[in-house]
Formats: sequence, C-alpha cells, structure tokens
Amino acid sequence: MIEQLKISEKNVLAIEVIDAFTETDERYCQKLFEQKREQGFEQVNVLVKLDEIKISKTSIKVFFEDMVWVLRNYKHLGHLAIVAHSNILKVLVPIDNLFFARASKEREERYFDISQIEETFNFVNETSKN
Repeated sequence: MIEQLKISEKNVLAIEVIDAFTETDERYCQKLFEQKREQGFEQVNVLVKLDEIKISKTSIKVFFEDMVWVLRNYKHLGHLAIVAHSNILKVLVPIDNLFFARASKEREERYFDISQIEETFNFVNETSKN
C-alpha cells in the first residue's frame, strides 16, 4: 500500500510504502509522478519511506516493471531520498550512485535512517526547483 506523506506545491513527491508494493501501488505512484510533471516540473524529487515494507509480500514482477518505468523516466527524476532502517539499503544506495554517476549529473540519491525523517524532507525540499 502507498500513502502520500506530505503534499507539496514544489517538485517533491513524498510517499511511504506500507506492508507491500503491488501493481496497483505501482500505477498510483506513476500517476502521482505524472501529476507533478503536468504541473510543469521537468524533474521530480522523490522521498520513499520503506520502514514498514515486507519484501516477501512484494511481487518480483511488479518490482522489475517499476524499475523499467524508472529507467524510461530517469531524466525526469530529480533527487531521490530512501528512508528506511535497513543495512542492505544503506549499502546499496552508494553503489547505485556509482552505477548511475554519468547519467545523474545534478541528481543525488541518499539513504536516510528513519530517525532522520526531518533531515530527509529538508534534502528533497532544499534541492527542489520552484
């Protein structure tokens, strides 16, 4: 299930994935992202909180479909903040930054612990384009 954490007038999309990530959730996220684009934002900064997600309840098919969508829309993705309490994600985010370094000029992906949620909102809002 997807829940929007805060609604912003800026180019910021802040969501939380609760329990699992389904095909319906994937479509909803894409719709929210496209709404930001329709408001005239070239790039959208995204905050994704994964604190309550249960990976075992998330479809591999949906995960890969979402990754394909992200790759197709990568030029419209601004800064990405991953909020979780996960040592695996804490390690993967810097690796992801290295992998996409050439395509990510002026973009940054950062991992934040759950305890840093306010810092996370500051990160996506400070880098937002009005």
